[in-house]
Amino acid sequence: MLLLDKETFEAEVLKAEGTVLVDYFGDGCEPCKALLPHIESFSEKYGDKIKFTKLNTTGARRLAISQKILGLPVIAIYKGGEKVEELIKDDATPENIEAMIQKYI
Repeated sequence: MLLLDKETFEAEVLKAEGTVLVDYFGDGCEPCKALLPHIESFSEKYGDKIKFTKLNTTGARRLAISQKILGLPVIAIYKGGEKVEELIKDDATPENIEAMIQKYI
């Protein structure tokens, strides 16, 4: 998984070829920490079909707000630089994340 920051987000997500998953997380977000092993597992399983990235919103608040990230965790799918789907807070379960991934592979 590629760790993004405000300098790399545009090139790696908004200007990327293909499909990109972004795991928006924060330092103090316990649900985010609980999802991480699942996201890493999906990255290993589907990483040849989707680019897996993560962004720590603690250090990139303005970027997160510009992407309409208002709560955590958020798992989003981007295609052609546009956010096409996202799972927010309680909807961001391992089962829902994998189902969302499978729609875009």
